[in-house]
Parts: sequence; structure tokens; C-alpha cells
Amino acid sequence: MNACITQYGALVWGIVRRYVKDTAEAEDLVQEVFTEVWKKAAAFDANVASEATFIGLISRRRAIDFLRRKNRQPDFEPLSAAESIPEHTSQNTSITCDPETIKASVAQLPEDTRQLFKLFFDDGFTHPEISEKTGIPLGTVKTRLRRGLIILREQLQRVRRSNTEPAT
Repeated sequence: MNACITQYGALVWGIVRRYVKDTAEAEDLVQEVFTEVWKKAAAFDANVASEATFIGLISRRRAIDFLRRKNRQPDFEPLSAAESIPEHTSQNTSITCDPETIKASVAQLPEDTRQLFKLFFDDGFTHPEISEKTGIPLGTVKTRLRRGLIILREQLQRVRRSNTEPAT
């Protein structure tokens, strides 16, 4: 492993620093990269790629994963007294509907989306399981479910608005 670190340390450091500017975080990430290289050494195939490419790809993937994790974590700042959240807000941000309204809205979705909704919400299949069961690519399954949820939310918001608008 020492020979690997000596030979490819500069390569890994350069790739990681391109993505991660903080030195301490970059050092931690370089350690993670070499740990992963050690764990995945058996998967290396010299017929597919060179050692440098193999290690470089791991470095790049780990750096991107690090950035994704970091961007997912919101930066919390304490609220000042002037910025405190009021005890009562007049606008309800959640949508509450009776089950029949939800069923009626789901029934208006396209057939393929309804089928995916049933598999996901009623039958409890995961996205990969749905993909395997239906033969639909995983990305397409996720996209259709997400678009279906967006359409459903818009429909339920319209229903909610029509139920809360005063009669004229």
C-alpha cells in the first residue's frame, strides 16, 4: 500500500483538491480514497484500465460524493430575536385531503404512472425492484414517480383552493 500511496499520492491529491478546497477535508478524503482503493483492489482489471485511471476514477467519485453530502447538509445559523418564527402562521403549507380525494386525483394520472404508484405506495416495492419487475429503466421509474407526485400535488392544491375559496 505504501508503494501505491507513493506512486499515486500526487495524482489523488490533485484530483481531490480540484473538488475540495479545504486542506483538512481534502486530506481526510485522500485517506478515504486509498482505503477504497485497498478494498477494491481485487476489482482492478488491467485489461480495462490502467492503475492510474482506476485510482483516478475512485478519487473523482469520492470527491463528488463528498460534495453532494456536504451540499445536502444545510448550514444552520441561530436566529436572532427579530428573525424568530412567529407562533402562528396564517398559511398552512401542508395539503390535507380525505382519502377519496387523493384516490380520485391518482385516478387522473396517466396509466403508466398509476401502475408505478401502486407498486411503490401500495405494494411497497423499491425503485430498483419496480425497475426489475416492469423492465422499465431505473431512471425512468424515478422520473415517472417524481413527475406523478408533482402532478398529484398540483391537483390536490387546486382541490384545496377550490374548497377554501369563499362563495360569491
